[in-house]
Amino acid sequence: MKASPLQKLIVAVLGWGAALVMFFPVAWMVLTGFKSEIDAVHSPPLLLFHPTLANFGHVIHAGDYLGALTNSIVIALGATVLGLLIAMPGAYAMAFFPNRWTKDLLLWMLSTKMMPAVGVLMPIYLICQKSGLLDTLTGLILVMMLSNLPIIVWMLYTFFKEIPGDIIEASRMDGANALDQLRIVLLPLAGPGIASTALLSIIITWNEAFWSLNLTSSNAAPLTAFIATFSAPEGLFWAKLSAASTLAVAPILIFGWLTQRQLVRGLTFGAVK
Repeated sequence: MKASPLQKLIVAVLGWGAALVMFFPVAWMVLTGFKSEIDAVHSPPLLLFHPTLANFGHVIHAGDYLGALTNSIVIALGATVLGLLIAMPGAYAMAFFPNRWTKDLLLWMLSTKMMPAVGVLMPIYLICQKSGLLDTLTGLILVMMLSNLPIIVWMLYTFFKEIPGDIIEASRMDGANALDQLRIVLLPLAGPGIASTALLSIIITWNEAFWSLNLTSSNAAPLTAFIATFSAPEGLFWAKLSAASTLAVAPILIFGWLTQRQLVRGLTFGAVK
């Protein structure tokens, strides 16, 4: 049934309305970053003000922004690459060699994401402390990777299931072992899905704040922990905090905008035959 012009207009208005509602906090944060501290706490809020770059200069020079940015990049890429290396063989085995426990195993893995992170904070903190991984990039990479692993496995499993098993069987008959099947057959065919999984893992890891705040202090602090340094006992410096938040989210926003086509293509992989 073809939609009428009125229905299309209503859908468009609702879509733009939802987009504006979701984008408003980000836009307000960016605007506040250009205000002075007095203008930032003015009531009612000021829409017209004299913009300043002083907050951004303070954030970059007074804080270790470049160090936190480097840590975020290393942690996001490290956790994603390590997660893919561990998840791909597991997803391959469950997709093409399932048994009666495969679905139960997948549900159990997904159920671990339903538990609040604070519930396992103490054992993970003690493990990192005893093993010398506290406030280290290695420790955060491992924790972030383990946190994202269920999602990575589930996504790869879904993408691999879309590939006909006959192709894998044909490659096996041609003498390809499991590693060759994964490298020569699956990687090219499931490339969009693997890429979207990697992009999503990078975004989730970049925005993770709970583990960053609880497992780091200074040496391995990423941007999510860097933002918290602009909250002082005297109160919140809203303009500087907004500038720090803007600088923290800007790289991942630009990254997401540049890779949105690949992300959507991967997420819809296999949806249309």
